[in-house]
Order: sequence, then C-alpha cells, then structure tokens
Amino acid sequence: MLMEKNRLDLEYIIRTSDHILYNCISSPSGLEDWFADEVNIRGDVFTFFWEGEERKAELVSSKKNQFVKFHWLEDGKEKTYFEMRIKIDEMTGEVALLVTDFFEDGDEEETKMLWDSAVDNLRRVIGG
Repeated sequence: MLMEKNRLDLEYIIRTSDHILYNCISSPSGLEDWFADEVNIRGDVFTFFWEGEERKAELVSSKKNQFVKFHWLEDGKEKTYFEMRIKIDEMTGEVALLVTDFFEDGDEEETKMLWDSAVDNLRRVIGG
C-alpha cells in the first residue's frame, strides 16, 4: 500500500536574474552545479545521481524563465511531483525560487533540510 504524501511549499530569495536561475533549474549542467552530483537527460527523462544513488524523473512541463516541473518515475501513478518556479516581485524586483515537493509522514523536516542545503549550494554557485 502506498502512503499518502504531503505537500511542502518553500520560498527562497535568490539574488540573480530569472534567466540565470532558469538555466540552473532546467539544464543538466545547471542542475549538476547545485542539485545533484551528475545529471543525464534522454528525451524528457532526467537521471539524477547522488553519491551512487540514481533517480529518474520525467520533465512534465516547463516554461522558459518561469518554472520546471518533474515527476519521479518510481512514484508510479501518484500525483506527486517536484516543481521549481521563479517569481519576481513586481514592487522590488526581488527574484524568488518557489519549491513544491512532497514527503511521507515524518519526513517533513528532512525534506526541508535537503532543499535548504541544495539552495545554499545554488546561492554559492551563482553568488546570490
């Protein structure tokens, strides 16, 4: 039986342009800089490698300089995904990365810490 997953929404201010941020969240080389050790792409399937672990995700949808949305293939038919969306504040021009992910009961803090750590790497890479 599959456990019901819970949705997690996070927001991070990133000091960069939407164009640079989009490249970091949408291209294999950009994702390798901060998200995974290695990223390969074949068609719409991205293969992510972390310390020998491999996970495949399908790029479900994307819009240039706005968002990317992936579905983990091992999650089967579940409606779970992870999405990275770029938001620009109209008043301040501040660029934010909005992350939506899903976690199993009891894993919320771990999931949040993984994203916090990854985004810290992203900020180091782009100087933001």
